[in-house]
Amino acid sequence: MGFPANKSLGALLKAHYERILQPYDIFNKGKLLPQVKTEVKEEDADTTDKDYKPHKIPSRMAGKIPESEKNGRRSRRHPDASEAKTDTQVGFGSDDEEDGKGSKELKRLQFYGAGPKMAGFDKSSPEDTGKTRGKKVDYSDQDPLAKYICLNCGRGDAEDQMLLCDGCDDSYHIFCLVPPLLDIPKGDWRCPKCVAVEVSKPVEAFGFEQAQKEYTLQSFGEMADKFKQDYFNMPVHLIPTDMEEREFWRIVSSIDEDVTVEYGADLHTMDHGSGFPTKNSKNLLPADQEYANSSWNLNNLPVLEGSVLGHINCDISGMKVPWMYVGMCFSTFCWHNEDHWSYSINYLHWGEPKTWYGVPGGMAEAFEEAMKNAAPELFHAQPDLLHQLVTIMNPNILMKAGVPIVRTDQHAGEFVITFPRSYHAGFNQGYNFAEAVNFAPPDWLAIGRECVLHYSNLKRYCVFSHNELVCKMASTPDELDLTVAAATYQDMLRMVDLEKKLRRSLLHWGVTSAEREAFELLPDDERQCDFCKTTCFLSAVTCTCTQERLVCLRHYKMLCECAPENHTLRYRYTLDELPPLLQRLKVRAESFDHWAVKVKEALEAKPEDKLELSDLRELVEEAESQRFPESELLQTLIQAVTEAEKCATVAAHLATKKVRTRTRGSGEAKSRLTLEELRLFHEQIESLACVVREGEAVKDLLNRVTTFQKEAVEMLNQDNPDSDVIAKMVDTGCSLDIDLPELPRLKHKLQQVEWLEEVEETLEGSVTVDCVRKLLDSGISLPPHPKIEKAMAQLQQLLTNMETWEEKASQALNAKPGISVSEGEELVKQAEEVPAHLPSVAALKDAVKRAREWTNKVTTLQKGETAPLLETVESLVARGRPIPLHLEPLAELEENVEAAHAWLEKTARTFLKKNSHLTLLEVLVPRTDIGVVSGKRKRVKREEMSALQQQAQLLDISMEDAANSAIVVKAFKVTLHSLLFNE
Repeated sequence: MGFPANKSLGALLKAHYERILQPYDIFNKGKLLPQVKTEVKEEDADTTDKDYKPHKIPSRMAGKIPESEKNGRRSRRHPDASEAKTDTQVGFGSDDEEDGKGSKELKRLQFYGAGPKMAGFDKSSPEDTGKTRGKKVDYSDQDPLAKYICLNCGRGDAEDQMLLCDGCDDSYHIFCLVPPLLDIPKGDWRCPKCVAVEVSKPVEAFGFEQAQKEYTLQSFGEMADKFKQDYFNMPVHLIPTDMEEREFWRIVSSIDEDVTVEYGADLHTMDHGSGFPTKNSKNLLPADQEYANSSWNLNNLPVLEGSVLGHINCDISGMKVPWMYVGMCFSTFCWHNEDHWSYSINYLHWGEPKTWYGVPGGMAEAFEEAMKNAAPELFHAQPDLLHQLVTIMNPNILMKAGVPIVRTDQHAGEFVITFPRSYHAGFNQGYNFAEAVNFAPPDWLAIGRECVLHYSNLKRYCVFSHNELVCKMASTPDELDLTVAAATYQDMLRMVDLEKKLRRSLLHWGVTSAEREAFELLPDDERQCDFCKTTCFLSAVTCTCTQERLVCLRHYKMLCECAPENHTLRYRYTLDELPPLLQRLKVRAESFDHWAVKVKEALEAKPEDKLELSDLRELVEEAESQRFPESELLQTLIQAVTEAEKCATVAAHLATKKVRTRTRGSGEAKSRLTLEELRLFHEQIESLACVVREGEAVKDLLNRVTTFQKEAVEMLNQDNPDSDVIAKMVDTGCSLDIDLPELPRLKHKLQQVEWLEEVEETLEGSVTVDCVRKLLDSGISLPPHPKIEKAMAQLQQLLTNMETWEEKASQALNAKPGISVSEGEELVKQAEEVPAHLPSVAALKDAVKRAREWTNKVTTLQKGETAPLLETVESLVARGRPIPLHLEPLAELEENVEAAHAWLEKTARTFLKKNSHLTLLEVLVPRTDIGVVSGKRKRVKREEMSALQQQAQLLDISMEDAANSAIVVKAFKVTLHSLLFNE
């Protein structure tokens, strides 16, 4: 119940019950109370309708009443009639000022509600006429002693224990009351009769009153700072926020302690100006122009292009037009959510912090249930109590009921945003100035429609017509932002489906009369449903019995008891006029909806979820093919694609140059990137909204460049590096196509190492004259070095020896007649002492070798048992003629070949017919069995035989022998000899 947990809790509850609730219980049980005739006469207007204020500010600071006067104040209250008339004047007299009840200054510090949105008290209500406080009682027609007689026991003794009612001045012994009192109570006391009168009055609205005193900003600040300083008894700037928060909730939880503060809430910016510079502000400084046009300016935020509220024509104060709030210590904004469950944004311009408590929108119903369970009597009297901003409850109680609560301290210069249906409350830590307004992005439309249905169930008035707003946006789809158009289409689709069902239900009920009505031209109070108070726009139902009342289609049976035929449907659009509106929205928004989601996901994707450049190009092409209008989203996408394409082009160029510049020394240094430029380019690729395939090559290039630099530094510091390693590293550096300072140094070192290695390798192997000359020429261009100079001297000496022997060998080869084989061998033997490859010497050596081989073959052929074939002799002659040496058997062989050819020519003229297809051998060798098969073997034509078969058949040998050249030659010789012998 919010009471402090201590040992005296039971006694405290009992005392409260006996003082407050038990008399009320007695009254409800029908106890008869003695009635006293009283005549009430009103005095001047200043004393009328003064509300009863039971406590002062703060009661814990009040001093104790002296024991000598403890019982004397009430017993001396009415010593005579004249004194009674003076003291019963309830107002700001001296007696009441003792405990602070009548102080005018304290009355101004009362806690008041947050302006027009809040339900207040109507002081002029008829119920106030029953109040007795502030009125005089005329006792002229009564017995004067009756004032001192207890109305319960009828005796007038024990005057020191006689208690007078502050409402009607009836007297009672404290021991005659039910329950009896032990002592004269402090403060005001009411008899059971006055309690009965009080509880029989109609229940007044629970809320705050509107203050009467006006302040300037400066005077309010002075008052607020003085109150806070006096309350905490320390300087304002030294009071911790947590201390003030604990004290605030202690006061809220306290039953018998009241603190009254004032709150400058819901101040219209159209009347008082805004804390932000506006476009209409005069004498704007150049620096303020930026803030006047900023989207975060609360005067601009509700009517931005993507805000739904911008399509409402009228200026709704607090929703479209900001409200300002000037707070002081303990000034409170109670639990509530925003009108139509819209978003809200609050900006604290300056001053002390504002403490906020919030409930997620999804837990709103749980919050409402917890509030109703905690204070059922308040919600029974006012079901829409939470919509009045007059109820505060400790968040700890709500959290115990399972409601999640979030908390924050808003400091100067900070924004606080509340989401749809999110209940929030809080208080100000001190003197501050804030400004707030509502806004509604497209996603609010769906929850806004739910809110209207919720208001209808609670019979709460709407601030504006949701259906009218949707139809107004649907009538001008070309003016809508694309996201707004998409959300409007979805919301209107639900609206049209519901309207069809409701009209169909009305038709089935029996209503046949219908008339068109321009609801937007009617004031809101003339088109509100008489049952649920919702603002009608699409349709309504009226009856002939009363033209002043109408109801929405959900409550058509609640209008009257008349027959359905007497009812008339008032409609704004026919059901045939709504689909075209939907179609126009669909054309505008449906194709864009999916596209926009994909674009947003692509642009806001995490690095691992990014799309490729080709995917973004497809999104741009889709927007162009669908003819989407220019929008910020489309421009962002095009810009992202353009930037990605530029990066891809540069990255592809780098990859192309890398392939093209594999050879050392190619490419111009001026066109190469530096390492720093490459790093910046890689960072730019990583920040793109999409994945560029060429970016992997850039990343790989950067890694290889970094690795190359480290290895190059190590290589340059070596004394005897290997040329292959340096060459490989130079090739790697050249292939990178990056301006690297280590690369020229590596190339220079490579030239030196390669030349020395080449010289060493040349001297160890076969050296040619051209090679030595080339080494000398390349060595001249190298920087001077002792090793290079020594190698140059060795090469020069070698070149001289090579040229000498080359000349000798050349002379030997060109001599006419040629030298003998033995002379050639001697000359080659001497030339081989030179460690070089001499072409002429090599040719001479080859000639000597071939001459020796030729001579050996001739000798072998001459020593053979059979005469050599003509082809063999011709081959030896052909091989011996090119040898540039003198060969003695060559002349004899040439004569034998000529003689053989002469014999063949003569024999052919004798035995061969002219143009015969047979060879001389076929004619001379007997071949009577050619083409004849023995036994059952099939005859084979000559044309069908292979060359091997024909040869075997001519020589009368087998196919296996025909494949052996030695056997074929032997068989031919036998056949030829036989032929010559027979001839």
